Amino acid sequence: MNLRPRRLRGRLLTANLIVAGATLGTVLVGVSLIGPGYFQEAMGHLAGDAMGEAMDAVTLAAFQEAVRTALVAAAITALLAAVVVSLALSARIAGPVTRLVDAARRIAAGHYAERVPIVAEGEVGELATAFNQMSGSLEATERRRLELVGDVAHELRTPLTTLDGYLEGLQDGVIGPTQETWTLLRNETGRLTRLIGDLGDLWRAEARQLPLRIENVDVAVLLSEAAERHAADAAARQIALHVESGAPTVARADRDRLVQVIGNYLANALRYAPAPSTVTLSAARRGDEIVVAVRDEGPGLPGEQLAHLFDRFYRADPSRSRALGGSGIGLAIVRALAEAMGGRAWAESGGPGSGSAFYVALPAA
Repeated sequence: MNLRPRRLRGRLLTANLIVAGATLGTVLVGVSLIGPGYFQEAMGHLAGDAMGEAMDAVTLAAFQEAVRTALVAAAITALLAAVVVSLALSARIAGPVTRLVDAARRIAAGHYAERVPIVAEGEVGELATAFNQMSGSLEATERRRLELVGDVAHELRTPLTTLDGYLEGLQDGVIGPTQETWTLLRNETGRLTRLIGDLGDLWRAEARQLPLRIENVDVAVLLSEAAERHAADAAARQIALHVESGAPTVARADRDRLVQVIGNYLANALRYAPAPSTVTLSAARRGDEIVVAVRDEGPGLPGEQLAHLFDRFYRADPSRSRALGGSGIGLAIVRALAEAMGGRAWAESGGPGSGSAFYVALPAA
């Protein structure tokens, strides 16, 4: 049978009582063994002394009684002090810890907005601060999860509604099976396929489940290859592609994923750049990083939109983005890929009408 107290308050009280008892025991043993001899010596009656042998037994008994009385008083005082100290420590330590336990149970039940007051300093205060930071992170994660579920449902609903409407029209004979109808249906299924593929990439990147092959990559070469791949599309839109790079521009990255990042930036720039205009791709070394940039002469972005560009399903212009085929998670994938490769991604703009620049910084080789 385990008789040890389980609560922190009980353990503190037990520890203080043990310390007080050990101290009193030590004093009792010391006084019992050494005290009489010192008393006799102080009285001047040493062993063998005629006066010592004639010492009245009543005097020694009085001394021993005084010692016992002092020890009893000390014991009572020590016990009271142990209880008071335990209660004080319990209020400063056990109280906050108990609140943390209760709050942790509520978080485990799904109440992620739970916080605890920081009423103590030192380690207990640091524990409460870390707990609040953890609960805040959990609350933000849960909010993003709910938003993601809602956004995915919304994004899937639009093409599925279109497909269902046209298929019902074909079944009822209201819509004829023309080439335009089949093309539209194929475009909607392609949109679904791209959305599902993007969601898979985003999930794997954010969960760090993407198999990455980190190696030395010449970023300037990748920019030239990206410009060549998009040359026809850019020419059709009357957009000139210009590549700039300094030497050296070798980064530590996964080549295929970096190609995906650059391709996403470039496709985004071509989607919004006006005709005629120029899109510039550049790479340069800044300290221990290789910074890749894609700049366009498009409509630009205000500051409040820049802060959310890399959020899932965020669109600066929702109607126009959907019309141009954007899923709203391309930049979220870019950020997740950049962080998975040990880098970072961000955007800059001087405001409406001044164009935009999208960056990714990766460790230099």
